[in-house]
Parts: sequence; C-alpha cells; structure tokens
Amino acid sequence: MSPQGEAQKKYCSRAVAAAIFIGGGLIFAGLPDLGKGLIAGALVSVLNFILIAESLPYKLGKTRPKAAVISMGWILLRFSLMAVPLVLAFKFQMFHPLTAAIGLFFVQLAILFDHFVLAFTSSSGKQA
Repeated sequence: MSPQGEAQKKYCSRAVAAAIFIGGGLIFAGLPDLGKGLIAGALVSVLNFILIAESLPYKLGKTRPKAAVISMGWILLRFSLMAVPLVLAFKFQMFHPLTAAIGLFFVQLAILFDHFVLAFTSSSGKQA
C-alpha cells in the first residue's frame, strides 16, 4: 500500500473509532441525538476525505481550464455530501445539528491530534 493510502487508512479508522466510542458513550449516557449526530458527521467526514484523495489524479496532467472545471465538480460533490447530515439534522431533526457539524471535522481532528502527539512525544526537535 502506498504511503498516502496508509495515512488515509490510519486517519479514517481513527476518526471512525473515536466517533463510535464518543458517540456510543453519548448514546449510553441518554443523549442519543448527540451521539447519532457525531457518528453521522464522522462517517461523512471519512467519505469526504476519501473523495479528496480520489480526486487528486483527475487534476494532474490537465489543462488549466479543464482542471478548474474538474476541481469545481469534485468540490460541489464533496460539499453536497457534507450537507447531507446537516440537512437531516435541521430539516428532519434526526439528530443534533451541532454534533453533526463537529463530526464533519473528525478526520481533520484525528490528523491534528496525531501531529500534537508526535510533537509532544518526539525529542528530535529538543536539544539538551
């Protein structure tokens, strides 16, 4: 597997695991709307991250106008996908909109958390 594929698998699996763990805890604590919103947002976040990775090869080797059109199409697809949990939360009140919005950032939070952990545990930048 390529390094990009390994990173994608690592961050997506961490984001889903964290969402299920936290969302499950909220559900068992008697807050099912919060838990379901977090899990739904995190699943869409993973799909969004996968679409970003899949869209990169389509932009390479194209003329500038064609690459711009392709990029805009992928962005519209990703934003439409990200709107799904928010629409379900606001219009149909299936789960809490705030936790759905937080869940949409779970892959980014997993990446950020990983970098913070590496920064604090790594001694390569510190000189004695």
